[in-house]
Amino acid sequence: MKTFESGFSLSLVAAALLSSAAVPAYADARSDALQALPENARALYTDAVDVGPSQFADFKAPAKPWRWCHSESYMGNPWRVTFNDELARLVNGAKEAGDVSEFVVSDSNGDTTQQISQIRSFIERGCSVITTIAGSSTALNAVIEEAYKAGIPVITSAGAVTSSAAVNVMHNQNLWGYQMGKGIAEGLPNGGTILQVEGISGHPLVQQENAGLDKAVAESGNLTIARKVSGEWTGTTTKSVILQALATTPQQIDAVWSTGSEARFIAEAFQQAGRPLPLIAASISGDALGYWNANRDGFKFYGGEVSPHVAAQNAFRVALRVVSGQKPIVNTIIAPMPTITQADLPIWYKDCMKPDSAAIFPIPPQDPFPEELLNAYFTNGEATPLYDFSKVPASCSN
Repeated sequence: MKTFESGFSLSLVAAALLSSAAVPAYADARSDALQALPENARALYTDAVDVGPSQFADFKAPAKPWRWCHSESYMGNPWRVTFNDELARLVNGAKEAGDVSEFVVSDSNGDTTQQISQIRSFIERGCSVITTIAGSSTALNAVIEEAYKAGIPVITSAGAVTSSAAVNVMHNQNLWGYQMGKGIAEGLPNGGTILQVEGISGHPLVQQENAGLDKAVAESGNLTIARKVSGEWTGTTTKSVILQALATTPQQIDAVWSTGSEARFIAEAFQQAGRPLPLIAASISGDALGYWNANRDGFKFYGGEVSPHVAAQNAFRVALRVVSGQKPIVNTIIAPMPTITQADLPIWYKDCMKPDSAAIFPIPPQDPFPEELLNAYFTNGEATPLYDFSKVPASCSN
């Protein structure tokens, strides 16, 4: 598997998406923040990413052992469960080493007001660091500011908050949507029609992803979007809306673009409708790899992996670096996403992966966010203590 190789330069991709329409003052602050990063890190940003200087340049690292607190907004799907299991594995390793005294987890079950209350409780009990998957990009800002004033860094994963007092660790969803659109264009050099399956309609990340696809389609000159449906990042919903769309769309569909992990459900919908399998651009998952293994002659794929394991690892690594005294340069750290082509599927597939393995997420063959690149996001960056990607349990270890 080769990271970010799909026949075009990542730097050119990012440059093509940058816009000159930003407010000058914001643009200057943004430019100053990005100029402090090396070129290979800057290439991961597009104008859709809200980024500025980190507020932790003068942060005083707390003494060990640390009380590590994690605020989860929703634990109701396999991705979130896997994320939390991996984060617990990593933090418990730090406990065994004597660096962490306590690991406390809260789950607000989709209630933003409750998540705010839970984070405030973390502040009151003196947590050393708070990691979180935020239920809102804006609603938690005030309580994050409270944590900052109390000397507690808040590290977000799987989606950013707009408060500059946090450190966000995320993928660039705008670039991700664009890359998959470019992958479709490369797979269909003579053009074709796309069925667009967005996540939750109106969600800020979905808007960024959709804008990336629109850019790729406009650049292609020979791709068209036949229909757009909302799969809500859920397999059964995705399958249902695709079946409905196919029933009223007699024209040929050459590709499906989806930013979720529902590739298997997409393929099953076309199969059930008696339609030829299109090229599917999506996030790879265990069930999709199981479906591919059972349908090697027909399944066509291009995409990446929005990995819960990697998301947890990135949150852990950044949080551990901050409480260890490393100084982040920017408030939003962009993590690379591995590119997965048809030729890469045998590398990612494992024997435990079946078409119904929706709760199994593949482990990348190599760390998609090398320590050397992560070092570049800190003024005094050095290898993350207590972290070794080679020791991540294999997908089929359970």
